[in-house]
Amino acid sequence: MADFKRRTLTLSSGKQIKLYGNSMAIGSSLEVGEGAAPNILFFFEQQPEEKANANLSAPLSEDKPAKAKSFPKTSATVLNPHRLTVMEILEIADFNIGLWMQLKDNIRRHGLSNPRIFNREV
Repeated sequence: MADFKRRTLTLSSGKQIKLYGNSMAIGSSLEVGEGAAPNILFFFEQQPEEKANANLSAPLSEDKPAKAKSFPKTSATVLNPHRLTVMEILEIADFNIGLWMQLKDNIRRHGLSNPRIFNREV
């Protein structure tokens, strides 16, 4: 089974495909490529801003033990800029699954080297 980690698609045959981005996409023509930008539904991780003057006002003293510096935790969120509903996201998923299934069926029917596997006029 294929696996996608660290921008590398590893196939069960052992072949590895290095990708520039972090996703693959299929278009309505059934052509497959890299998804350029995650801009519909995506994960976003942000480092919180540290307080610039937090320790500047505290006097330096040699008698006080140094405290371990605590690092602020990152916050993660899901971004949905188009404000899609759950049903709309599921509809997009079903649409893409359908395209991948069409591609599989067309490859089985016509073979990998036949341009008829794509949804195009040839």
